[in-house]
Amino acid sequence: MSKQVNITLTEDEAWVLFELTRRFSDSNKFNIEDQAEERALWNLCCIFEKTLHHESAIEYKEFIAQCRDRLRDES
Repeated sequence: MSKQVNITLTEDEAWVLFELTRRFSDSNKFNIEDQAEERALWNLCCIFEKTLHHESAIEYKEFIAQCRDRLRDES
């Protein structure tokens, strides 16, 4: 079972990211429609960089592959 990670967003960041992901969910196309969406993604990336720490003995690419495997829907 994966550990939980808590992040804090401003309400504006949350709404902008919600709209971006909602559009993606509806269309299956990832398009930035406004510079604010780009800024919100950059801010989220910065939060992840401060929060996440890869402390595993395996290579980063393999670590990400394992994370993806655990996250995928079961077939």
